[in-house]
Amino acid sequence: MDTVSVANNIASQLLKIKAVTLNPKEPFVWASGIKAPIYTDNRLTIAYPDFRQTIAHDLAELIKEKYPEAEVIGGVATAGIPHATGVSNILNLPLNYVRPQKKDHGKKSQIEGRCQKGDKVVLIDDLISTGGSILKAVKAVEEEGGDVIGTVAIFSYDLPESTKNFADAHTKLFTLTDYPTMIQVAQQLNYVEENDMELLQQWYQDPESWGK
Repeated sequence: MDTVSVANNIASQLLKIKAVTLNPKEPFVWASGIKAPIYTDNRLTIAYPDFRQTIAHDLAELIKEKYPEAEVIGGVATAGIPHATGVSNILNLPLNYVRPQKKDHGKKSQIEGRCQKGDKVVLIDDLISTGGSILKAVKAVEEEGGDVIGTVAIFSYDLPESTKNFADAHTKLFTLTDYPTMIQVAQQLNYVEENDMELLQQWYQDPESWGK
């Protein structure tokens, strides 16, 4: 697959449907307390059938290229579930999804669908910030005996913390697009002004202290 074309197209579509908003002059405050010039809500993608199918196709191609031995597709609840469903349909592979924690009733399951000992699983999420949610799901699958061979997502902020977290967890991650691509595409499409680019790049270099 042409990863550059895919990354640019996904970034432009996320901007077009306003799943990604860039506003360096009036930054957002994330739940972690970090000030950021970007806010992402990839849940909006499920409202656009054509784009939703493009995402599923591109994720499926990414998995075929990076994880050809995949036997099961998993979705991180809740945002990863629709995309994992689309990918599993394209690849004709079993599907599961992983809750943040076990249910407190019934069989008290955390994983629904196929998760058997030795299964080679690829987990899907919609967004990677620090990687906490999907890495928690990786741990849950592995505790059930599954073998998580890697993860994929639509978009990543590509922050140093997430890079470290995936490295520490010995888990591979590939995404369709990322923050550096996003701001370049936004500039090309005039979603941001020329003088905003410096602020957007500064945040990427040092998100912890940006805006303080």
